[in-house]
Amino acid sequence: MATKQVEVRDLDEGSYVMIDDVACKINAYSTAKPGKHGSAKARVEAEGVFDGKKRNLSQPVDAKIRVPIINRKQGQVVSTSGDEAQVMDLETYDTFTLALPDGVSMAPDDEIEYLEMEEQRKIV
Repeated sequence: MATKQVEVRDLDEGSYVMIDDVACKINAYSTAKPGKHGSAKARVEAEGVFDGKKRNLSQPVDAKIRVPIINRKQGQVVSTSGDEAQVMDLETYDTFTLALPDGVSMAPDDEIEYLEMEEQRKIV
């Protein structure tokens, strides 16, 4: 899995983090002051990038955590059928099938942007 390590204090809202071995986008980030017997704690609320499930994380701000490396790529819609679209990557010309987001309709020759991490892909 393509990840790098950073300290929890370096995370921001809108960035990505690995929670339970799932790539998540941070929705809320807050810190609590250090107490009498401990270090400052950070609370992270995030949503899975590829599955949409909400996850929480509470760690000391100086702890190391994994951050996924997610690539943003360009593609072109080749064809659509139902709630799926066949997409061609504009760099490598590979073709693959992606699920269409709810309420979005696409036509052939539309250019799209998608996220890719290992074998997982999602239309943005």
